[in-house]
Amino acid sequence: MTAALIEARHICVQLGTQEVLHDISLQVAPGEIVTILGPNGSGKSTLLRALLGIVPITRGKVMRRAGLRLGYMPQKLHIDRTMPLTARRFLSLPLRHDRADTDAMLARVGVPEVAERPMTGLSGGQLQRVLLARALLTRPDLLVLDEPTQGLDQPGEAAFYQLIDEVRRDSGAAVLMVSHDLHVVMSASDRVICLNGHICCEGTPRVVSSAPEYRALFGLGTKGALALYQHDHDHDHTHDHGHSHGHDHPHHDHEQDHV
Repeated sequence: MTAALIEARHICVQLGTQEVLHDISLQVAPGEIVTILGPNGSGKSTLLRALLGIVPITRGKVMRRAGLRLGYMPQKLHIDRTMPLTARRFLSLPLRHDRADTDAMLARVGVPEVAERPMTGLSGGQLQRVLLARALLTRPDLLVLDEPTQGLDQPGEAAFYQLIDEVRRDSGAAVLMVSHDLHVVMSASDRVICLNGHICCEGTPRVVSSAPEYRALFGLGTKGALALYQHDHDHDHTHDHGHSHGHDHPHHDHEQDHV
């Protein structure tokens, strides 16, 4: 296996008196899409933030490849509504980028028209694409996405996951993302990690979808739903992203970045 871009070895995270992550070991190799999947309160966002060094770990070790460039798209962004911040200006916070680069990146993610619009006036889909553009401006080796399609409708989700896959193909960047979207994760990922304070199971989508731990985690029966997630994974990832299978997912506490 190629040397990992990032690796966690037996990490634990304690918030207050509660250990929210226990004995987590994982790694992300160059070019792969890894999705962390888990129920409400399972520690998904905390794990991403621990890997990024935003949240301190209490035990274990996180190792990053020397010179690793990271692009991070937070789950939730709080913008002061009294601040007249355009999308182009936002893309130069905190690191300044020239106008040609920011405009090119807005075009790359499909929203060139929003450059001069205020961030507070963007639609949900436009905002997610601007956040992605900001993460991509660092030319990352690893793109870290925390629930990137939260708040989008199904066509918006499908289009966004297709964009992520195109970015991965074009740039070679690996992707580590958190999701609650059972119906798209299986076709949008190379590898899935099921989390509930600890790693319950992990592997290719086909392996994980039939694992008893996965089925127990999401309250699935022993039959019926399995066929929804099994498919031939040797295909073009630009398909199969927009189908709903009738699952409702509770929203969890938002991790916020502030501007």
